[in-house]
Amino acid sequence: MSHKKTRKIITPLLAAVLIAGSFSGSAGAEEADCVHFGVLSGPTGIGAAKLLTDSDNGDTANTYEYVIASDNSEIVSGLTTGELDIACMASNTALNLYNQDVEIQVIALGTQGVLHILESGGAEEIQSMNDLVGRTIYATGQGSNPEYILRYLLESNDIDPDTDVEIVFADATEISAGLISGEIETAMLPVPAATAAILQSDGTVRDALDVNDIWEEIGNGSSLIMTAVVARTEFIEENPDAVETFLEEYEASIGYVNSNVEEAAELVAGLGITPSAAIAAAAIPQCNLIFISGEAMEPSISDYYDVLYEADPDSVGGALPDDGFYYCE
Repeated sequence: MSHKKTRKIITPLLAAVLIAGSFSGSAGAEEADCVHFGVLSGPTGIGAAKLLTDSDNGDTANTYEYVIASDNSEIVSGLTTGELDIACMASNTALNLYNQDVEIQVIALGTQGVLHILESGGAEEIQSMNDLVGRTIYATGQGSNPEYILRYLLESNDIDPDTDVEIVFADATEISAGLISGEIETAMLPVPAATAAILQSDGTVRDALDVNDIWEEIGNGSSLIMTAVVARTEFIEENPDAVETFLEEYEASIGYVNSNVEEAAELVAGLGITPSAAIAAAAIPQCNLIFISGEAMEPSISDYYDVLYEADPDSVGGALPDDGFYYCE
């Protein structure tokens, strides 16, 4: 089997150029064993690092042309235009897309909570959610999981996210630089950006609160599953074997990363997902990488969708998923 050259895209501009011009139409209809695959440059990219590296080396059963995007909007664009076949994205964004009548299905779930609230300047004032009152909190992910999770956690602790705090959304790179310089005192970042900020700060930035822990303290009975792997329905129907092979190779990639941290860290850094292997090695144990597929998906994430819907129906596109949302074969 010949393997096409893969494309690795990190910046939004380059990713947008690729999505706008490099692909032509539906890949699945033209080449059954070629999968156009998109991941985000956070935990989803880390979990797929072995698959992507094997693809570069021609060691995968499927042929992959892939994009490492920095924002959910790039993934959404690729799926809606048919230029991506399979993609990892924020779990709430996946349901939003489905509720906009984009023909996709969730084929797997991956990564539990990866968000951390950080404090700069060597301070140790933030010990609980209540200590956030009166602060400006910088965060990534406006309109996706991080925003809705942060607002939900604040409200669950009787903190009004619109009056008791100020939430400012910015790019992870900008937030990290601000934390390290001390210009930003409080921020919520996902791994590996949070890990990088801590390691690069020489001890001035600390992990004040693990959002997973705060979520569990609320005791709403839901799991914080932040990533959905989706595929275009047309691609699934035309290439069922390629989809099943992808699931096997993606699950194996996650298993490898979880079990071989040092080796996987080198792969992650080589793909440009983190600035160094040291940062990747520190981040991997915090990525909470999981793989759930088939009939286990719906009970694993439905309670989380319920929480988001009750907090703000718009966060999931105005409706909870029906049975057609999940791919079970």
